[in-house]
Amino acid sequence: MGEIELSDYGRASSVPSPVNRMMGDFASDFRDGVDINLGVGYVNEDTIPGEAILRAMDAVIHQPERHRLSLNYGGPAGSANLVGAVRRFLIDSGVGGLTEQALSDRRIIIGPNGASSLLESIAYVLPRGIAVTTDPMYYIYTDFLRRRGFELLTVPEDGEGIRTDVLAGKLAALGGRAEQVRFFYVVTVNNPTCVILSNRRRRELVAAASGLSQRLGRSVPVVFDRAYEDLVHDPEAERMESGLCFDADGLVYEIGTLSKVLAPALRIGYMIGRDGPFLAACVQRTSDAGFSAPMITQEIAARLLDGHVAAQLRRVRAGYRRKALAVRAAIDEHLGGQIEALSGGRAGFYFYLTFRAVETHERSPFFRWLVRTTGDESVDGAPAARKPRVIYIPGEFCVNPHGELAGAARRQLRLSYGFEDTEAIGRAVALMGEAARYALGPTAPAPGPAA
Repeated sequence: MGEIELSDYGRASSVPSPVNRMMGDFASDFRDGVDINLGVGYVNEDTIPGEAILRAMDAVIHQPERHRLSLNYGGPAGSANLVGAVRRFLIDSGVGGLTEQALSDRRIIIGPNGASSLLESIAYVLPRGIAVTTDPMYYIYTDFLRRRGFELLTVPEDGEGIRTDVLAGKLAALGGRAEQVRFFYVVTVNNPTCVILSNRRRRELVAAASGLSQRLGRSVPVVFDRAYEDLVHDPEAERMESGLCFDADGLVYEIGTLSKVLAPALRIGYMIGRDGPFLAACVQRTSDAGFSAPMITQEIAARLLDGHVAAQLRRVRAGYRRKALAVRAAIDEHLGGQIEALSGGRAGFYFYLTFRAVETHERSPFFRWLVRTTGDESVDGAPAARKPRVIYIPGEFCVNPHGELAGAARRQLRLSYGFEDTEAIGRAVALMGEAARYALGPTAPAPGPAA
């Protein structure tokens, strides 16, 4: 008897993505306190307000008059308490310059399972075609888009984010195929590079989408993923403006999450934009996926947003700022002479490194030294007592394999300073320095400040 027949998406999904496979292999025999995971994008456990969550849960359970049906099913658009709390949070925190007036004709909906579920919804409710994004790109979502049958049009970034001048040329080069462009997707603090999208580029991107929409005679939405926008911790960073503030055509949709500032396990993601068939379809998708996000976590999140989030944001930003500075110092000390370019360390919890000569892909000596698969026992350790291992996200996973950055990506990596403690990350960076010298042999340059 043959195999079960799968859809195109099912066939593509039956093979694990490279990141899925690599992280799964590493996690299967991960040793706490020995191996160091700089690849996983988990938040720092110390930033999660466990006691505040416990108090909020107790209040939700014992105040049914305020938190109705908290242990039952909810509506697919989200808890009224949470939607109101998100609106107040956005206005009171000054995020993006949003005001009551700017949000007056915008709707907020809650996804079924965090921000990722809303991104998934977009890929289901829009027709397949071309999705425009950055390069490097958010590899988890873009890998999913490809499995769903979307084509990616990737645009390089610089220190301000997506290169809108290059975007214009790429859109023009599509010719008649521009009809297939379905949406623009940009992470405002990019994952993997943590480059902060400048206000100038936001405006230019919205203008580009508006121009294309006029040409095509239909709206082409711009989806700003602000997953890390609440974690801008560099005091000298430009104050970010929401794309909703200059969205005259109603093209901008912003997706936010409480995972990075409160707790991933709450699974709260929200989307803001002009109401209409697109948002209505996303709400139906939430209903199809399980009626709603769990009501108990929605109500807990609402209480935290109303009474705890201001102090929480200050604490979380300060903690990641300290870690960013410490990790940057370790990079300078142990890898500086090897580094050609570096971004990140100003927001979120990633650094993105480009080496001068060291290759970083899974087949490289650098990678194999760090995961102890060189075959040399003096490097790897004995089979029963392997030396400490370090994992990271190779740049090869983060770029369009057919794009202009495919060659450079062989020398790039994403390093997360979110989950592991600072001391462990320092040890991991020191091991990276040893791995780089191993990979280069006697030609390895001496450490010094990174570029």
